[in-house]
Amino acid sequence: MDPESVCFMAREIIILCRLDHPNVMKLEGLITSRASGSLYLIFEYMKHDLEGLLAAPEVKFTEAQIKCYMQQLLRGLNHCHSHGVLHRDIKGSNLLIDCNGNLKIGDFGLATFFHPNQKQPLTSRVVTLWYRPPELLLGSANYGVAVDLWSSGCILTELFAGKPIMPGRTEVEQLHKIFKLCGSPSEEYWKQSKLPHATIFKPQHPCKHCVIETFKDFPASALVLLEVLLP
Repeated sequence: MDPESVCFMAREIIILCRLDHPNVMKLEGLITSRASGSLYLIFEYMKHDLEGLLAAPEVKFTEAQIKCYMQQLLRGLNHCHSHGVLHRDIKGSNLLIDCNGNLKIGDFGLATFFHPNQKQPLTSRVVTLWYRPPELLLGSANYGVAVDLWSSGCILTELFAGKPIMPGRTEVEQLHKIFKLCGSPSEEYWKQSKLPHATIFKPQHPCKHCVIETFKDFPASALVLLEVLLP
């Protein structure tokens, strides 16, 4: 029960108490242990997570299933965002699924409150690397709901492709994978950018946007959504 852990858990509990939606994991209760000084959060039981299902060789999602999961994910995120909450770690292992195909967003350990006009800087050291948007990789401390939507775009491509689309090993490699798929910023952007890592991560050669060409076998409706989520 060190002070830092208590602070993080208190924030997570407050956030979970603010949210109430069918596609967000609901906090059912708390259990404390005086002997070990531990605090446990109690949630309903969900048999699967999206990452585990994608890793199973026998599982192949249909277009209808993918649409259903994405609709539930975006509905859950819309509820979070409309209540001033950024999740900041959307990935397959945090998207829980029951035996009836219901999806719920879980693990709000990195979540935070936000306001569109807030001046207080946020940490860029959030979101698991493969799902982290370029502005965070470049060190931005001023961001909003777009960080969760970028991660959702990565999930959408993963559902159709059956595997992560940008599995970078380092932050530099991750950003260059993003540039190769979504295109790199203009020369003018690099000159004007004040982000901390802009000069470090600038690619040697400019890259073109090629999301449509890369995923040309995806359904047309998925490509339209991808263009919004991975601009």
